[in-house]
Amino acid sequence: MDEIDLRDWIGRSHTAKDVLALKPVRALQATLDDPAPPLDEGDPLPPLWHWLYFWEVTPTAELGEEGHTALGRFLPPIDLQRRMWAGSRLSFLRPVLIGTPVTRLSTVKSITEKDGRSGRLVFVTVAHEISDSGGLVIEEEHDIVYRDMPKASDRPEPGETAPPAPPWRKDVVATAVHLFRYSALTFNAHRIHYDHPYTTGPEGYPDLIVHGPLLATLMVDLAAKARPDRFVSGFRFRAKRPIFANAEFTVAGQPESDASAAVWVVDPEGYLAMQGEIAFAGPASP
Repeated sequence: MDEIDLRDWIGRSHTAKDVLALKPVRALQATLDDPAPPLDEGDPLPPLWHWLYFWEVTPTAELGEEGHTALGRFLPPIDLQRRMWAGSRLSFLRPVLIGTPVTRLSTVKSITEKDGRSGRLVFVTVAHEISDSGGLVIEEEHDIVYRDMPKASDRPEPGETAPPAPPWRKDVVATAVHLFRYSALTFNAHRIHYDHPYTTGPEGYPDLIVHGPLLATLMVDLAAKARPDRFVSGFRFRAKRPIFANAEFTVAGQPESDASAAVWVVDPEGYLAMQGEIAFAGPASP
């Protein structure tokens, strides 16, 4: 695709409607083995759990080989096979309650092409605006990166060492069952999360890959439980390295001030896999 073709997709938008139903919330609590009391209708939806909704319901026959919806509809038809969630920036303007009807307006904000260590990269940023009957509740920018399939000569990028001795810490092992449940809850057919032969064959990874949004959810959950008196008003994160199933990794964080915290995920080798920043306001309940 040339630059003119890609620019034609900037500004395209799509509107979707959903209801923040209780059952997916309870199912994610069960998936995460959350020890908190079961949430109920009328309770505030935990931050990032809106990712359980607004499914892209695509017929199986219209999926690509990797399990994604074929490009060329809302997202541009970029001729690179790998598609990954690179990061997001979110603002939570006020609590949104479980059981609430919501609308999401999605717009292709930018498309940028770069040359990386492993070849050509294309970054697409999609802006989401989620509203309830009272107006806007969540603003989000979602970065998607497209890249070529791996070559035998490719080498992992150098790792960045994680900060030592975090005051907030949780060690996690994500099994194939966790990944299957999260894929089902988000209607995500990307094969790297459940198809071991595909992931270790064409994709060239050593094991199934833990979803980036699931890692981000674990980071925010850690900070929210450490600061239950505060409302999470903002979150931004960037993926740095993959986390694989069946190996223990660490979700960590530390307060930076009364209104902010740093959070991160550490892979089994001690390198940063994901890094984020959280903004707090108060109080935690509406």
